Amino acid sequence: MNTQNAVRTHLFLMILILVTSVSKSQTASTFKLVSSAFEDGKPIPAKYTCDGSNISPPLSWMGIPQKTKSFAIIMDDPDAPMGTWVHWVIYNIPGTVTGLKENLTVQIKATDGLNSWNQKGYNGPCPSYGTHQYNFKLFALDETLTLKDGMIKAELLEAMKGHILSETTLTGLFRN
Repeated sequence: MNTQNAVRTHLFLMILILVTSVSKSQTASTFKLVSSAFEDGKPIPAKYTCDGSNISPPLSWMGIPQKTKSFAIIMDDPDAPMGTWVHWVIYNIPGTVTGLKENLTVQIKATDGLNSWNQKGYNGPCPSYGTHQYNFKLFALDETLTLKDGMIKAELLEAMKGHILSETTLTGLFRN
């Protein structure tokens, strides 16, 4: 009888692990960030860059994990000559929000971080040479972060540790 119970317990644990891993992978694969202005891996229109109005593009997301309390967005350029250049840091976007309109200013209650220019808000693509990729990273978090206003990317990433339910990336290209 002990052997049967041990086998049942082992089998139950194996099924539990399998179900947990399947649900996590489904959440990760269905959480998606898109823009009506450009497709993933395609050029970002000049309107959203230093060649145009330099306004944030419209963004929307779907497949939100169930326990999401807030979102954070980091937009950066890993192709910058002096290392990754941060263009946008915004966090504590309410978990009920499913997108941001073009030219985000105060459309929602959220907290602006500092970009690599040491400024709050969005600062669009403006490469000095060649084609650069710009990664819009969206993080679904299990809490609203209690952070000061004006965090930099590294501080935000540190504060999000252990609170990221899922993340997704939309990549756009731009050439000056």
